[in-house]
Amino acid sequence: MASSLLSCPKPCSSSSSANPTSTLLRPRGQTFSPFPAADPRFSSHGLAATAANPSASRRCYHRAFARPVRASMAQPRRPEYVPNRIDDPNYVRIFDTTLRDGEQSPGATMTSAEKLVVARQLARLGVDIIEAGFPASSPDDLDAVRSIAIEVGNTPVGEDGHVPVICGLSRCNKRDIDAAWEAVRHARRPRIHTFIATSEIHMQHKLRKTPEQVVAIAKEMVAYARSLGCPDVEFSPEDAGRSNREFLYHILEEVIKAGATTLNIPDTVGYTLPYEFGKLIADIKANTPGIENAIISTHCQNDLGLATANTLAGAHAGARQLEVTINGIGERAGNASLEEVVMAIKCRRELLGGLYTGINTQHITMSSKMVQEHSGLHVQPHKAIVGANAFAHESGIHQDGMLKYKGTYEIISPDDIGLTRANEFGIVLGKLSGRHAVRSKLVELGYEITDKEFEDFFKRYKEVAEKKKRVTDEDIEALLSDEIFQPKVFWSLADVQATCGTLGLSTATVKLIGPDGEEKIACAVGTGPVDAAYKAVDEIIQIPTVLREYSMTSVTEGIDAIATTRVVVTGDVSASKHALTGHSFSRAFSGSGAALDIVVSSVRAYLSALNKMSSFVGAIKASSEVSEGQRVQTTE
Repeated sequence: MASSLLSCPKPCSSSSSANPTSTLLRPRGQTFSPFPAADPRFSSHGLAATAANPSASRRCYHRAFARPVRASMAQPRRPEYVPNRIDDPNYVRIFDTTLRDGEQSPGATMTSAEKLVVARQLARLGVDIIEAGFPASSPDDLDAVRSIAIEVGNTPVGEDGHVPVICGLSRCNKRDIDAAWEAVRHARRPRIHTFIATSEIHMQHKLRKTPEQVVAIAKEMVAYARSLGCPDVEFSPEDAGRSNREFLYHILEEVIKAGATTLNIPDTVGYTLPYEFGKLIADIKANTPGIENAIISTHCQNDLGLATANTLAGAHAGARQLEVTINGIGERAGNASLEEVVMAIKCRRELLGGLYTGINTQHITMSSKMVQEHSGLHVQPHKAIVGANAFAHESGIHQDGMLKYKGTYEIISPDDIGLTRANEFGIVLGKLSGRHAVRSKLVELGYEITDKEFEDFFKRYKEVAEKKKRVTDEDIEALLSDEIFQPKVFWSLADVQATCGTLGLSTATVKLIGPDGEEKIACAVGTGPVDAAYKAVDEIIQIPTVLREYSMTSVTEGIDAIATTRVVVTGDVSASKHALTGHSFSRAFSGSGAALDIVVSSVRAYLSALNKMSSFVGAIKASSEVSEGQRVQTTE
């Protein structure tokens, strides 16, 4: 059951419900709260009744529950972008780091082409800043950020002609900052985001530097970023949640003097509680000289499951930029989830003092699906806002309430996030359905694809429709993901034939079409049909890989259900550097496939992962050849 003021099981009094932060999470004697205390505005919801008048309390309680609070409040237009100020004090900038922090999740590696596709969707979603990557980590990442800056960073979208800021991450050194500037300088609104650790544990054990040295480095590197011509520089004191307050105030004051326009306060290890993080933001706002010349930002990790709560507490305390990711993906337990933060602000805007964002929430569902497919990280069914069960109702009592009035159990309408309930328009697809009906169904589900993509998809659809009496929305989405949301194709599956059972060895014959269009065939024996098929693929492609994860699910119920397979593989690819540690690491590549036959589905998923790896390796080789050519020319 949602923990909000409107889910209180009995009439709410100001002492127990006006502050959503539980007293169990607040130290005795602590007076600060990231949320307001009793507010006369609550009386409009009938929640201001007190125990002094029980009958009045009961009447107010029933009035409060007689109508739902739905996330549909109209909001003002997005203010004009100025790096170090926001003209409307209630506007909150949304900084999306899906393509940088989110991609650091194991197996979430995306190719340059996939990152560009996701960046276009983030622009349609309306995010203010897209952190497109860590350019110094690899040549491929620099190329990806540059491509995003050139295209997405110069293309107006939406009715207001919004152009997002394109940001590149860098550590506090000139090499990283040069790479970041080279990548983002092509955007209309470029930003460099640089960071250095400020907690005692990080300075002592990781940096092995004194506080004075850290301050000097931070000042110098922020000034250097500005000297390159970048008008928008963000600075992050890494592990701010565990840093000494007075030291934080001092280093933030110095980087503001050096030209920082945004000060991002990261809870790097997800250590703080909401009241602590809210107070941290409030204290920084109150005690940092020159803070009026910069925007305060939050970046909350989810190690204790508090990233969204901490982010909202920070916003209420004065932060006007919130760093988030689609589906909350990111290192370890992930980051604050964009959809949760944005919908909480939209749904509880009045309680949060009138805060609002520029996000077009109608694009949330599509953004979530796209990131799931390209990252390979699928959300759990009960994930807030975008999970498969977020708007599902199985309890008899809940179903009865929903049939009578949807607002009884839904504080957010599915329409608000661009989610259409199944068969809302009565289109049921089968083998006799033509192109117009199928295309109408795709539009109903929120997909916009090109004519060529549709023809490729329609061919796969017909193959399935011939074998299934009815093709469901879930089947459509599985096929679309397998056909459209795929990396650049180097190797494609032509045919696969497998035999298995208890009477003999499992064998598989695989025919693949290579990059040059040549067909290659291989046979192999394995412990099962999938193992045999994978060995046959390896014999053809000959890329050393290790299968790290393999999972399969059915899209719908029934023996004729489509099977979706997800794999994660690793190979000898270590050209990337970790954003926080600087150490090289081997990337993991995910792949997905869908088919009625489980062996075919498995091979498609394996090829998807290998194609992604091939694309990444190819980009590295191409960048290395360019760098070598430039070096030779310089020598000559």
